[in-house]
Amino acid sequence: MLWPENDIAAALGRRQDTGTTMSTLLGGGGSPDSAVGGAGGHVVETTTQTFVADVIEASSTQPVLVDFWAPWCGPCRTLGPIIEKAVQAANGAVKLVKMNIDEHPGVAGQLGIQSIPAVIAFSKGQPVDGFVGALPESQVKEFIERVAGPPAPSDSDALVAAGEELLAGGDSTGAAERFAAVLAAEPQSVAAAAGLARCLVATGELDRARQTLDMLPPEAAGDAKVAAARAEIDLAAQTAELGDPSALEARIAADPKDFEARLDLALILNERGDREGAADQLLEILARNRSWQDEKARKQLLQFFELWGPKDEATLAGRRRLSSMLFA
Repeated sequence: MLWPENDIAAALGRRQDTGTTMSTLLGGGGSPDSAVGGAGGHVVETTTQTFVADVIEASSTQPVLVDFWAPWCGPCRTLGPIIEKAVQAANGAVKLVKMNIDEHPGVAGQLGIQSIPAVIAFSKGQPVDGFVGALPESQVKEFIERVAGPPAPSDSDALVAAGEELLAGGDSTGAAERFAAVLAAEPQSVAAAAGLARCLVATGELDRARQTLDMLPPEAAGDAKVAAARAEIDLAAQTAELGDPSALEARIAADPKDFEARLDLALILNERGDREGAADQLLEILARNRSWQDEKARKQLLQFFELWGPKDEATLAGRRRLSSMLFA
């Protein structure tokens, strides 16, 4: 359940006509020194006496999430570690204030809270959003991003971006240095592992590339960058023993229906960076014999699209041509 701002304001009991605020309802502020700091200072515990300082005043500089909980509440024990982890990951974008309503029921009473866990976000002294119940981590992160805005890029993000740019420019050595630096600090970084695997493919180290991806947790298998890296490994393995492209071109010139030669040439062209040429060979097979070897050309083309990425110009052009051919 998400609370619109006006509903939270009504629960808070603010009276716009008289300027009544939480500070006056609770009888003034308290000392922030009385709060118990969490790791990194982003998570604290508060009391009725310190609520104004910890929440109302603190929210003037950053959004503050207030988690109303109790020791006997099972969903509270579920949500607690999730929201604390998400707040720590936000690295200062928000502050989390936890309030035990068994020990300090007054604020929860003023807010009209009837069910816990309940989380209310404050910004500039005002309640702006909230939810009730134990949400999964993904929804908690979405809530934090909605309240605080998108997270700022981290040093790791910058290194990964730099590595991807270098790799796209052909500097696999420089790219590998960036990805390796991220993995040294964050061994489970999916983006860095996928990038390093692609660098290893570029230097012909296919076994090491596979090992790099195999070190990631199982749930990373569905990540688009991991899938693209595995596709690149598979294609490199396929291309390794295909032979001389000039000989393949001669075979095609002699027999335009030599589909095996066209398929092998497409793999070599892709390896050399000629994506349009690779797509042309596969589309030519489809134009001449769509069902050849159980639609092998179409399946190879789709593998190329996955490797190149959905926004690549060769992918976009190839998909348009494939669609017009299949649905003509």
